Amino acid sequence: MRRLFTLAIYFLVTFGFSQTRELDSLSIELAFKTVDSLKVDTSLQIIEKLYHQKDYNRALKYILQSEKLSSEIHYLKGIAGTTYYKALIYAEKEDYINAMAGYTKAKALFKQLNDTVSIAKINNSIGLIEMQRGNFDKGLKYVLSAIEELEHTGLRQELRYAYASLGQTYYEINDFNKAIEYNLKALEIQKFLNDRIGIYNSNLLLAKLYSKTREHRKAIRFYEQVLRSSNGKTDSIQRNVLPKLGGEYLEFNDYKSATKHLLKGLRLNRRHNDRANLVVTLTNLGRLNLNEGRLKTAEKQLLEAGGLAQKLNHKEGLLKYYQLMKTLDSTRHKFDRAFTWQRNYYTLKEQIAQSKVKPIVKQSITVAPSTIEAPKQTSHIVSALAPIAVSPRIENGIIDKLKKFQFLFYAVLGILAIVSIFLVLVYTKRNNSLKYTQELEDKNLKIQLQNEAFVEQTKHLENVNNVKDKLFSIVSHDLKDSLSSINGFIDLLKDGSLSREEFDNLIPELSENANNASLLLFNLLNWSKSQMQSLKPSPSLFDVQEVFEEKIKLIEQRLENKGIKLVDHSLRDFAYADRSMFEIIIQNLLANALKFSRKGDAVTISNHISNGSCIVSIADTGVGISKKSMEKLFKRNGAHSTMGTNNEKGTGLGLSICKELVELNDGKIWVESTPNIGSTFFVQLPKSKTKAS
Repeated sequence: MRRLFTLAIYFLVTFGFSQTRELDSLSIELAFKTVDSLKVDTSLQIIEKLYHQKDYNRALKYILQSEKLSSEIHYLKGIAGTTYYKALIYAEKEDYINAMAGYTKAKALFKQLNDTVSIAKINNSIGLIEMQRGNFDKGLKYVLSAIEELEHTGLRQELRYAYASLGQTYYEINDFNKAIEYNLKALEIQKFLNDRIGIYNSNLLLAKLYSKTREHRKAIRFYEQVLRSSNGKTDSIQRNVLPKLGGEYLEFNDYKSATKHLLKGLRLNRRHNDRANLVVTLTNLGRLNLNEGRLKTAEKQLLEAGGLAQKLNHKEGLLKYYQLMKTLDSTRHKFDRAFTWQRNYYTLKEQIAQSKVKPIVKQSITVAPSTIEAPKQTSHIVSALAPIAVSPRIENGIIDKLKKFQFLFYAVLGILAIVSIFLVLVYTKRNNSLKYTQELEDKNLKIQLQNEAFVEQTKHLENVNNVKDKLFSIVSHDLKDSLSSINGFIDLLKDGSLSREEFDNLIPELSENANNASLLLFNLLNWSKSQMQSLKPSPSLFDVQEVFEEKIKLIEQRLENKGIKLVDHSLRDFAYADRSMFEIIIQNLLANALKFSRKGDAVTISNHISNGSCIVSIADTGVGISKKSMEKLFKRNGAHSTMGTNNEKGTGLGLSICKELVELNDGKIWVESTPNIGSTFFVQLPKSKTKAS
């Protein structure tokens, strides 16, 4: 299981396209770890990197593998870490129920490990969730409890989120000074981490905060910083910032700068029909024109802004609209209308204030019975419910019976409790036994499967090893003979020891040796490639007859030397396959036909069309193949070799390679043979691209 874990992680690494060198380095390091706990530790580092890169799907794959291994080896740190990161991912996907359950479990595990830093991280994460859900007070308590430990350890990633969330929360509850303090801290870390989105959000919020606290120059500085960070290219940022920046310049009566930013913002917001930002733009333009005495223009812009604000329920925009309309009508001496605008302004302001106040939970009031007086008309009912007088003797008898009954009742209860406990224990023990039995069965099944896989792998390795030994034997003998003959011929040429007549006589033998060595090396190369599973076809449409013509030229001399006749019935026809692979197939089949033919025999080549396929056949009238030998012909790693009619040798790989190459090209190969009569090998290939390919 642990080896499988390592391989699984390694493949995830190989095909996961890592985004950073550091992640690549950790992934490679993980693949070669031998100690299980170290595997989990390295995997947790990878999970952290993937989480910060927001690659949650890959992170979850590592989490599941690491969680499984940690549970198997009872590695508490690994279980705690994977639980924590899983909760973080749930939180990112807004699954707060599973996130909170994960944080609670992880926190308990880290407490056992006495890991105060991780506990602080979890408190911070819980606080962030609570604040996102609007529980600001509860969220603040968690985050503030975590801040001290996070600052002490210098965990910038966690501090970045904690400071930013605190800044946003204090802004929501109108504690602007605290909001500024924590947003400045967040901005400092965001700059260090080059967090562009965080920098943008912090700059924008700080600009709003300084505007609220009437520090308008600082607000302008941060708004301009937001624009610079976007390089002036992002329309959405400019649509949001330009109207607000223009409004800040109005606070200093810098009408030129205000006009420039507001008009640009107006063009962008009209183009994109951004109605929320149009409200701010038109309101500030109305204010600008009002200040410069252009009352009609101001009224037109303000009325448009007010209409949009009402449609959007833009309360802040409505407040400014009412306020500016009051000023406009006051300037025109229309005081009755100005009074109406003022009344609307304060009514809306009060509604907004009430909506922000949290409802107070009423406490239950306990009142003493003596303070409640019964109505007079119910006095007869009270008297009817008064206790009936009972004699002391009867009363004592009733009390004794009640005591006996009470004793019996408690005794029965005690017996029931004992029986219940006994049944629970029996049920628990039975369940534990069943669970233990099931676990044993699962483990036995896993061991059995592993043993079967091991036996199969051992067999495969033994077969490959046997083939390898045989191949080396063949190569050391046959290739050495062929090359020695060629080298000897070359040495004789160097010494000038050959006459012209001797030279001409030796050429066919030299050609035979060269062809044998070439085919041997050719087959060995293709066999080794197939063992490494690196053979990949590159199919194309080609003429089968052309390949026959090329390969016949290579064996003409050998046919003549052995006294074998070649009958060529090939036709011009096309096949859709890898041409080079087809050439290897034909070369091997022709060499086999020649090898097992005797003097006076014939080799016939032909091809024809059948059911949209191209079928090629190579027949000989040679020694044929026995039924027993035919069963071994195409077996991979079988390395079955038979001596030729002139004691020619081979690797025994030719036909197995032919079969593999044919199948790679979506084809079929088979043989029909009768001993001492001859053999015919058939190859079927498609004439067009198949659906599977």
